[in-house]
Amino acid sequence: MSASTTGRDVIRVDDAPAPVGAYPHARRVGELLFLSGIGPRVPGSDAIAPGIEGQCRQVFANVRAVLEASGARFEDLVDVTVYLTDMKNDFATYNRLYAEAFAGVDACRTTVEVNALPTPIAIELKCIAALTM
Repeated sequence: MSASTTGRDVIRVDDAPAPVGAYPHARRVGELLFLSGIGPRVPGSDAIAPGIEGQCRQVFANVRAVLEASGARFEDLVDVTVYLTDMKNDFATYNRLYAEAFAGVDACRTTVEVNALPTPIAIELKCIAALTM
């Protein structure tokens, strides 16, 4: 995984989907790493994984890519906010896949339904990790 930083600990990751706006993938402040909202687009393209299962697996992989490029791991997560566009139909699948992908991670989690996300996706994650580097 490769990342570039600026003097302000702004992190841009080559192995994650490009941000859809004017923001970095992450920013380190002291021992905390704040990830911008990350969606399920496939890195290197604007392709969106099909269905909620595919989108969950891809968004989890994208979060992992940003964490690893920033020197962190899933286990360093302390807070995860999940945005779903269809809680009624997608929560059970997302919740099952989250439990698999984040096994052993003791992060707090909040899941909220939103009317829409900036691109036609069903899920987005916003995360905070604690670093001890």
